[in-house]
Amino acid sequence: MSKKALITGVTGQDGSYLAEFLMSKDYEVHGLVRRSSTFNRGRIDHLFAEPDVQNLPLALHYGDLGDSSSLARVLQIVKPDEVYNLAAQSHVGVSFDTPEYTGDVTGLGTTRLLEAIRSSGLPSRFYQASSSELYGKAVAPMQNEETPFYPRSPYGCAKAFAFYMTRNYREAYKMYAVNGILFNHESPRRGENFVTRKITLSLAKILAGRQDCLYLGNMEAKRDWGYAKEYVEGMWMMLQQPEPEDYVLATGREASVREFLELCLDCAGITYERRGAAKNETYVDTGTGKIIVAIDPYYYRPTEVDHLLGDASKAEKKLGWKAQTSLEELARIMMEADCKKMGIAFPKGGREKAAKPATKLAHS
Repeated sequence: MSKKALITGVTGQDGSYLAEFLMSKDYEVHGLVRRSSTFNRGRIDHLFAEPDVQNLPLALHYGDLGDSSSLARVLQIVKPDEVYNLAAQSHVGVSFDTPEYTGDVTGLGTTRLLEAIRSSGLPSRFYQASSSELYGKAVAPMQNEETPFYPRSPYGCAKAFAFYMTRNYREAYKMYAVNGILFNHESPRRGENFVTRKITLSLAKILAGRQDCLYLGNMEAKRDWGYAKEYVEGMWMMLQQPEPEDYVLATGREASVREFLELCLDCAGITYERRGAAKNETYVDTGTGKIIVAIDPYYYRPTEVDHLLGDASKAEKKLGWKAQTSLEELARIMMEADCKKMGIAFPKGGREKAAKPATKLAHS
């Protein structure tokens, strides 16, 4: 008999990739979705459009992390072997505008789901989507499972609450509950207001003549960026272990927003010149003479996170998981997908860049 999995946040980037992955493992997959007046299921439409290609259909259930009764009801209907909590108000910048809502959904919502599982008596294994934003103002050059947290946003604080509640339920009630501390992971399915996707989609729109300029905030912020499609397999691996433990998933390499931007410009075959400095800096398309990238102070945050760099050696040793896709490859995957979305040809060759690494290795 196939296993059953329940995914909250199934319509998001990670949820859609995870649903596909679990289906390939012959799981019966169920997703929790919020009721709204418009459908937001573009990332999972193909799971319904081609049921003959899938092992099992994806079943959706209405519910909300803000509504305990709906969580209890869905758990009793599905009786899942595994629960993946990927739902959240997940945008760091937005969390400064909606701190109370972020705390309720991202933090307390996890508690509601944990309590619903405990009260149900089901032996479901629980995965909590933690975040590298827990480290915030990082106190160590590389961050692993033992690095102290220092969140710098309402989102990071809410994720810290959810992390400790997951650990508490594991220790207090002997539940199989784990935290996956995932560093930034991107893909063509990334939300359009996240910086990597904002960059690739905006550049595609500029090439298509549908946008004049891309506006960014802090381009010196450094992150450890991986490919989301690989990270969902790591989530699944965590729930297959004999004992529940928390794991970091990361590439062990970091790059700035600027470096990612320039990788994408090169992929798109756009020649550019940097002019000005600091908040007056611009990127000019040397082919047209037009400003195509500029700084807008609106996108700066009240508290910045300067750099995040993950050490996933525990996951590599215990799970056998390791990131495979380079940032250069990821930039190309995302640029090609967004050019296709805009209906324009992707320059297969791109423009060769001078020998300068876009990322730096953390380990030899």
